Amino acid sequence: MKDKVFENKVDRDVEKTKKDLVTLGDDGVTGVRRVFEKLGVNAKKATASLNKGVVQGLSQYNEKVQDIANRVPGDFSKKATGNPWVAITITLAVGLLLGVLLKPARQPVG
Repeated sequence: MKDKVFENKVDRDVEKTKKDLVTLGDDGVTGVRRVFEKLGVNAKKATASLNKGVVQGLSQYNEKVQDIANRVPGDFSKKATGNPWVAITITLAVGLLLGVLLKPARQPVG
């Protein structure tokens, strides 16, 4: 008789544990889904504000660069937009020249 009572108790405990696990699994999945939904919403808001800031910064930068290009004599801005590789080459050459002039000479190692 004691064996039958013990078996019944074990069976009830096993069934209760299965139900608890199923409930816990459903709650866990639902909870994880909610967390991911909140993260997704927060990420979308952050991306939107970041994009707005980047667009505003780039437009300000473009205005300043256009101002400087318009001040250079000889229609440089029109030539630069027509041949961008020439403008890039000239900019690199000027940068290298400034780098050589402003950087102190290095002593050879050895």
